[in-house]
Amino acid sequence: MTDDELRRLDAWWRAANYLSVGQIYLLDNPLLREPLRVEHVKPRLLGHWGTSPGLSLVYAHMNRAIRARDLEAMYVIGPGHGGPAIVANAWLEGTYSEVYPEVSLDEEGMRRLFRQFSFPGGIPSHVAPETPGSIHEGGELGYALSHAYGAAFDNPDLVVCCVVGDGEAETGAMATSWHSNKLLDPAGDGAVLPILHLNGWKIANPTILARISAEELRALLAGYGHRAIVVEGSEPDDVHRQMAAAMRARIVGLAIFHPLRCRIGSTAPSPAGSSSLFECQLVAIAPVSASPSPTTQQTTRSGLSNAAP
Repeated sequence: MTDDELRRLDAWWRAANYLSVGQIYLLDNPLLREPLRVEHVKPRLLGHWGTSPGLSLVYAHMNRAIRARDLEAMYVIGPGHGGPAIVANAWLEGTYSEVYPEVSLDEEGMRRLFRQFSFPGGIPSHVAPETPGSIHEGGELGYALSHAYGAAFDNPDLVVCCVVGDGEAETGAMATSWHSNKLLDPAGDGAVLPILHLNGWKIANPTILARISAEELRALLAGYGHRAIVVEGSEPDDVHRQMAAAMRARIVGLAIFHPLRCRIGSTAPSPAGSSSLFECQLVAIAPVSASPSPTTQQTTRSGLSNAAP
């Protein structure tokens, strides 16, 4: 990957992150042209910021692979509340505005995009049927990989990139889905490229796969018939280069499994008063109540500014 490609990929990723957090938090003031006020912030929040940066990272790099190799491809995500990331990328590339012209590619369209997300009269927080191209809403926890393989069966030209959250990876349905690779016929079926998104947490607890050793994780995935490539790090440029190399290996060798270690809340700021970090704690952007405190407003604005391209 050239330095120019890296710069453009990173700019896309940061723009998608900004659009994701804006959908979760903002009713108005989409470009932060004025100081953030209480009335700009949604009183009730849905959508998981923690998984969104990783999903947008995969989206950006998969698009690069599609353009480079003229692929027929599909992106299936298991983390349901990662919906803001997929809607953000669809809007950023122009697809969303083609389907919904009223959500235009300008400041007013961005305001509509933010206001409608998980809001009365708007769109759900998952990758719902309203999302262009969606075949899997996410959030059911356990079916992402089976749906990905279902799309690839009898579709030999299709590559399906499937992100499995590490919480979903602990479900019974997913325990069976890992074995779907044994049912693919290389002559008549497409390819499925699974990505295990290890951000460390499920709804209320730490996850197991994010806490076992890399050696044990590789052994587990090898038992399922996959060779693992681990992408992790705290410097965005380094992670982009790792991701580009992993994507190239995955497209060339279609039997490779791809764990992505992305700490929950990556790219968000630390609590107010601290410096912004690429890897941050779970509490980096705290939920905003109906009457956010000045500290919470400061943290929210910092998070939006930090994500801006």
